[in-house]
Amino acid sequence: MIKKDKKELIDSLTEQLQANANFYLADVSTMNAADTSRLRRMCFNKGIQLRVVKNTLLKKAMEQVDREYNGLDVALKGHTSLMFAETGNAPAKLIKEFRKKSEYPVLKAAFIEDMVYVGDNQLDFLAAIKSKNELIADVVALLQSPVKNVVSALQSGGQKLSGILETLSEKTE
Repeated sequence: MIKKDKKELIDSLTEQLQANANFYLADVSTMNAADTSRLRRMCFNKGIQLRVVKNTLLKKAMEQVDREYNGLDVALKGHTSLMFAETGNAPAKLIKEFRKKSEYPVLKAAFIEDMVYVGDNQLDFLAAIKSKNELIADVVALLQSPVKNVVSALQSGGQKLSGILETLSEKTE
């Protein structure tokens, strides 16, 4: 590969790293062509971008980004594939789903919202992480719960009161 091509790849990786706060490093090297194609298709359907990279080019791209990627150096050995996603848990869920039929891909590391997770043993934890939108929905649901209870009590109380008044009015007749 000539120097110009390497520079273009590094620039492209740098742009992707700056644009995405979440990415996973995985090893898909032992997968056959059919499984790799199935994985790519699943990634596309879930909005995850899968990209095979050279470790040295990825290291250079990481150096150009204004984030701390301390701890990811350990994972940059052997074959590496990058998985970019909007939500932090989407690639972990996809890997778990894919592993129901295969033992690959292997999670090498993940970078989620300025946190580094290293090792395949982190997969269950990463899949369980809630996204920002899920957390906001949980908070809104918790805030709405007391209001719903008060409204429900007022509505049921009004029905009870009207039932009592109706019964009393029928008795007086």
